[in-house]
Amino acid sequence: MKTQVTNTILMVRPVAFRKNEETAVNNYFQEDLELRNSEINKKAQQEFDDFVSVLRSNGVNVLVVDDKKETDTPDSIFPNNWVSFHSSGTVAVYPMFAENRRRERREDIFTILEDKGFQITDIIDYTSAEEEGIFLEGTGSILKDRVHQKAYCALSERADEELFIEFCEDFDCFPVVFTANQTVAGERKPIYHTNVMMAMAENFVVICLDTIDDKEERKNVLDHLKKDGKEIIAITEAQMHSFAGNMLQVIGADEKRFMVMSSAAYNSLREDQISAIKKYCAIIHSPLDTIETCGGGSARCMMAEVFLPKEQ
Repeated sequence: MKTQVTNTILMVRPVAFRKNEETAVNNYFQEDLELRNSEINKKAQQEFDDFVSVLRSNGVNVLVVDDKKETDTPDSIFPNNWVSFHSSGTVAVYPMFAENRRRERREDIFTILEDKGFQITDIIDYTSAEEEGIFLEGTGSILKDRVHQKAYCALSERADEELFIEFCEDFDCFPVVFTANQTVAGERKPIYHTNVMMAMAENFVVICLDTIDDKEERKNVLDHLKKDGKEIIAITEAQMHSFAGNMLQVIGADEKRFMVMSSAAYNSLREDQISAIKKYCAIIHSPLDTIETCGGGSARCMMAEVFLPKEQ
């Protein structure tokens, strides 16, 4: 039985969080804060801890791993970009655009999961693509509809089409490819990750259609979503910049469904959009202002879903 959502989330607690100068070149969501890096990290840790606490209080199984100071990985808080864990027992490891993000990849995390009873039967490693300057940043780049075996990808410097097609072949998914743009200083530029403009839930999708400039591509995306029975909850580009596209549906206590987002994302939503989500699930939100401002990512980026089978 294929399922779109899980109750187990892996999260990495930061020790050196700051604005990553290597990712800022094409992540137009990142901004500067007039604070020392140590202060920024302290604020990010507090936001992280509060977020974990909110998730756990709603019955979500959160596995927290501490980042390592010696690796100096400012974006370790976003583990979903380097790894994904699949119900087949397969783990996928991805090629990363920023060199300092490649240090986030840690085999000891696989051991931690196995020690907790999760089964890993295979590892598919795409990281050799880095040598050719080709990247595909995990579930940042790839949005899976696990029930209908489709994968959506907005192409960018961090999401290569050929490698995405290879992923779809490896994981038996139908590829839905498009380009999503945002306005930066009057120019339309590719959005760095699919998961900031689109969130896939069981019965609905939150999507910033305004970013898909090509009408045929937009129609193709909509046709696939409608065919699969998804209610379309459209957000504006301004809402996307408040991270309203960066949400994740999870399972909490008693199989209850939650849509998880930041407080900035929640506060940007209109009443009709909130009502549309609440038809299907409750909403959890937590303030992530420092993480969003310096990291250019939000709630969804912080959560690596674990679909691995568990030992009986």
